[in-house]
Amino acid sequence: MARIAYIVAGLLILIGLVWMGQGSGYFPYPAESFMIDQTQWIYWGALAAVVGIAVIVVTGNARHRSR
Repeated sequence: MARIAYIVAGLLILIGLVWMGQGSGYFPYPAESFMIDQTQWIYWGALAAVVGIAVIVVTGNARHRSR
């Protein structure tokens, strides 16, 4: 179960970074994306990345306590 949590967390972090890159205009792919240079996607991406980090921390703490 922890492996699935780590995979989901990694995907959240990756998606969050892509959203932040598109929202800031540093990752303008695909060129016709509605997310490019839209500041709100920087915030949504940061939120997704923070949630991913939180999942990793909570999962790590739960695994450490169960030993």
